[in-house]
Amino acid sequence: MDYFHLSTGQDTMEHISALGLAHLGDGVYELMVRSWLCLHGKATNSGLHKAAVKYVAAPAQARLARAILPLLTEEEQAVYRRGRNSHTAAVPKGASVGEYHAATALESLFGWLYLQGRTDRLNELFETMMEESSHAI
Repeated sequence: MDYFHLSTGQDTMEHISALGLAHLGDGVYELMVRSWLCLHGKATNSGLHKAAVKYVAAPAQARLARAILPLLTEEEQAVYRRGRNSHTAAVPKGASVGEYHAATALESLFGWLYLQGRTDRLNELFETMMEESSHAI
């Protein structure tokens, strides 16, 4: 199996929990942020982790997610809502419950898109978020 170019079927997707999607989406999103930082010269090696944290922390994800909400299809909105409404055991320090749920929703969406191999859509949404980041972060 090629884990960089997936094309998971709908029958398999239905068996993956929203938190499972969020777990995968967290890694996808962080990899995209790290790639973006390196490619845009936004951080040196010593500051890369600190710079990445500014984008991957729940409050930042929640703010950036707002930029893409109007662009989501009905199916994407349903995945986002499913992630937002999932029950999480704890909220990390420094994030409100609402921010954490919005971040989980975003991560669920990114995991869902990644598993389907919809990298063009992932890139489109990510670029929109990073354009917004120049204003929000």
